[in-house]
Amino acid sequence: LERQTRCAGVDLRGADLSNMDLRSANFKGANLSGANLSHASLRGANLDGANLDNAIGYRMQAYRASIRGASLKNAELQGMQGQYLFAQGSDFSGSDLTGANFDFSRFSGASLQNTNLAFSSFEISWLPKANLSGANLLGANLQEAKFGLANLSGADLTGTRIHYATFEGTFMEGCTACPFDW
Repeated sequence: LERQTRCAGVDLRGADLSNMDLRSANFKGANLSGANLSHASLRGANLDGANLDNAIGYRMQAYRASIRGASLKNAELQGMQGQYLFAQGSDFSGSDLTGANFDFSRFSGASLQNTNLAFSSFEISWLPKANLSGANLLGANLQEAKFGLANLSGADLTGTRIHYATFEGTFMEGCTACPFDW
């Protein structure tokens, strides 16, 4: 596989795509469950509707990629670089995104339920109607993030940076260190 590869709908379950340059590749609707994408470059790639459940992607580059409606349940994506990511309606439930960078990204309607987002960054990102219930956001950067009508019930925001973030209409029952006065 190489840059601008067209793999829409292809079955790549368990494939080793680590360290590959897959910039602008089309994996729309592909099955990448259990695939190894560690250190791969998916800059500008289309993964809309793809299945990445249980995928491994340590330090994966996904700058300006699109994963709208994709399933990334229980994925290991520590240190993922996803600035300007389009992740509307995606499901990251149970995934480990420790230290990931999602600055300037869009997560409206996404599920980040029970995810580990410790020390991740969502600066100036949009998360309206996102489900972050039970998420670990310890030490995360949420500066200027928009959480309108999101769900942060049972989430842990201990030590997060929330300067100028907005939480209008966000559900925060049982949330640790949430800004209840917003």
